Amino acid sequence: HCLSNFSFLRAASHPQELLQQAHTLGYKALALTDECSVAGVVRAYQYKKEQGLNIKLIIGSEFLLKPDQLEAQESIVVLAKNRQGYAQLCQLISLARQRCEKGRYQVYQHDFKALSECLLIWNPHPNSISELGKTLSTQHKQRLWVGCHRRLSALDQSLNTHCQSMADHYDLPIVALGQVIMHNPNRQMLHDTLTAIRLGLPVYACGYALQANREHSLRPLDKIVKLYPPSWIQASVTIARQCDFCLSELSYQYPAELVPSGYDANSYLHYLVEQGKAIRFPAGVPHDIALIIDKELSLIASEGYAHFFLTVYDLVQFAKSQRILYQGRGSSANSVVCYCLEITAVDPRQIEVLFERFISKERAEPPDIDVDFEHQRREEIIQYIYQKYGRHRAALAATVITYRFKSAVREVGKALGINLPQLELFIKNVDRKDASTSWHEQLQSLGLDGQSHVGRCFLQLVETLQGFPRHLSQHVGGFIISAGPLSELVPIENASMAERTVIQWDKDDLASLALLKVDVLALGMLSAIRRALHMVQHHHGRQLSLADITRMDDDAKVYAMLQQGDSVGVFQVESRAQMSMLPRLQPACFYDLVIQIAIVRPGPIQGDMVHPFLRRRNGLEPEEYPSPGPEYDQDELKNILRRTMGVPIFQEQAMKIAMVAAEFSTAEANELRKAMATFRSKETIGMLEDKMVGRMIGRGYDAEFSHRCFNQIKGFGDYGFPESHAASFAHLVYVSGWIKHHYP
Repeated sequence: HCLSNFSFLRAASHPQELLQQAHTLGYKALALTDECSVAGVVRAYQYKKEQGLNIKLIIGSEFLLKPDQLEAQESIVVLAKNRQGYAQLCQLISLARQRCEKGRYQVYQHDFKALSECLLIWNPHPNSISELGKTLSTQHKQRLWVGCHRRLSALDQSLNTHCQSMADHYDLPIVALGQVIMHNPNRQMLHDTLTAIRLGLPVYACGYALQANREHSLRPLDKIVKLYPPSWIQASVTIARQCDFCLSELSYQYPAELVPSGYDANSYLHYLVEQGKAIRFPAGVPHDIALIIDKELSLIASEGYAHFFLTVYDLVQFAKSQRILYQGRGSSANSVVCYCLEITAVDPRQIEVLFERFISKERAEPPDIDVDFEHQRREEIIQYIYQKYGRHRAALAATVITYRFKSAVREVGKALGINLPQLELFIKNVDRKDASTSWHEQLQSLGLDGQSHVGRCFLQLVETLQGFPRHLSQHVGGFIISAGPLSELVPIENASMAERTVIQWDKDDLASLALLKVDVLALGMLSAIRRALHMVQHHHGRQLSLADITRMDDDAKVYAMLQQGDSVGVFQVESRAQMSMLPRLQPACFYDLVIQIAIVRPGPIQGDMVHPFLRRRNGLEPEEYPSPGPEYDQDELKNILRRTMGVPIFQEQAMKIAMVAAEFSTAEANELRKAMATFRSKETIGMLEDKMVGRMIGRGYDAEFSHRCFNQIKGFGDYGFPESHAASFAHLVYVSGWIKHHYP
């Protein structure tokens, strides 16, 4: 019986920490049983797989019959024996969650009757009086244990006596319970703080709500042997041996109704791509593009992603039929197949596509296709998904909201009794980007006594709490759609918005399990363009579409307008920073707009990429392309960077540099991509520096250049823009600029 910090504010350790500590202590199995939730199991499963830990991860959940009263009540721990038992567990969680508003649940005794492939542990409490024992023993006699925990407090004697009495009365075995809420006893102070946050009180006012000691941590095996009778310990071994389910058994199937009779998914996708070729390449498909299409289709087939592409294709076809503007963006712009399916409007001849940025065997992750729809009409797309697949088969992914610096300072400070004005002073005046002075030092310069007991506790707790999950929120538009009931795959719960349901897993967890999601996003500029095109048709009698405008030859007058910084109302380039850059960059063609969007970002600016590019563009500095040793291709970097004059500006270029100059494998380059794509990337990306710089020097590159090259890539850790993303947005820059110029 083990809770992680996904039992929000009830436990003080990450799932990964619990698993690692259990492995270190010599445990053979660990049951992760968060309260009416499996939200944290993917993190534990992924960590176990990455670290190669030889420990069984048992998946389960704890249910309180009165969830609002944590103290003095009995609970039931449900463990999944097999795949069917896991499905039953997910359905029970879904049922309990969907009875209530977001963040709450309600479970009744009769709900447990359906758990035929689960093991149950009844954790009675001396103060509880119910018929639960009779109900459970009648329904689950061979799969039920009484759980007993030695907490080494004054309550032990009465609790043990009560457990033994219940076990004798219903003829049930007893199992030793860990009731773990922290992986290490040192987390007791953090757990007290979390309890205070949950109750909305300072720690000193929480009284008996705080744990009396640190015995709710993972205990060493020799201590367990001293505390529990051998039969109780053996019961835990018996339970562990009966639980054989692993998350790797989840087989995800996409809906098959999109494939017409006479086709399978791959052949139908081939058919649609052939039709798309005629639309996108009316003069014939260039040979190099045809080779890329064949390569993509082959990889899509081998990885089993055809249904996913068909699902997104169906959505954009519905949008077209309803005259809803949409724009595919993100890494999907690296796919010529997506271009042929009219999912994205980025012509592969306009950018250098890097399909590995989208799909590769080494990544072992599903592709990510983001589609923006008019923000005022996205609801029509969402309702189409619900109507087509049903609410039992479609739900939004969750987003795990975690504690960041500001929220950690505020919540920890209130729990420690620090006055709110002082906390607001800390929050408003600490500069996290100041590399010369740590936030610890800044807080002390603002009046925190770092040597006092409260001050030391405050600094330690703020540090530890950052990254802890606060709650599950609704993803902006990531749908997961299944062939069968979704609740057999992952629990579903109500979102805060009416008529919305979300699954309990974060979007990153979906990728870890190779589950596919469809991103249905909203973009206000598409609504503005729709209204503008309608007005052009109404007042000028000219019917235009996005494709009509983007297919026109580049309009020099539009670029002349932008070169003057006249960009109010133009998508993405109307901020002060962009307005000041336009006259300096002087965009004169579509690819210049792609660079314009990507270069005014923290990554290129902090990576010192902006000024070298502008100097080279204005002829003030020669283009430089360092070369490796004589045994290698002397133009390998020039081939990557020639379009940006030797300066890496896009994520794809950073990946290509690593793959070519440092001979990174696709898997290693993907690790670099992940590091650049997340806010945690500064720590992660630092681990790759020795590998990349060392390999570049080994291939004959100058050491100073190798370090400078990696430092530029490191700048992407704050915000590096993918070329494919910038190209998608550049289309809307041109369209909105074209409308602004021609119909002011």
